[in-house]
Amino acid sequence: MQDDFSRIMTISADGMRAQGRRLKAAAENLANVDSPGYRRKQVYFREAVGRGDGASSVEVGRVGRDPAPLRRVHEPGHPLADPDGYVTFSNVNSLIEMMDMKEADRSYKASLRAFDQARDMFMRTLDLLRR
Repeated sequence: MQDDFSRIMTISADGMRAQGRRLKAAAENLANVDSPGYRRKQVYFREAVGRGDGASSVEVGRVGRDPAPLRRVHEPGHPLADPDGYVTFSNVNSLIEMMDMKEADRSYKASLRAFDQARDMFMRTLDLLRR
């Protein structure tokens, strides 16, 4: 029985860790929205099979760069303008980053609730066994 509770808590903790990394990437993207040449970071998840018990979980597979084209703006007076007067800015869209952050936050909170519920059930089971 303890294995079931610890497995649930491990899976929930893995979910929180993965969503935390996603929040970090979105925050970095927002911080660099106006950085010339910056490419948006994307977090890719993959399935992680549990050690010995075969339970599936999630983990960060890799963090890559968004291949979408960079934003080119015609600003001839800008110090970073090319000979044609264009400046190449990041491919970060603030609205998308805010929505990613909101979704990651909700997923993180759902995993936290599952973790807390498993811990509470384990503690209640221990209390019942002590009687």
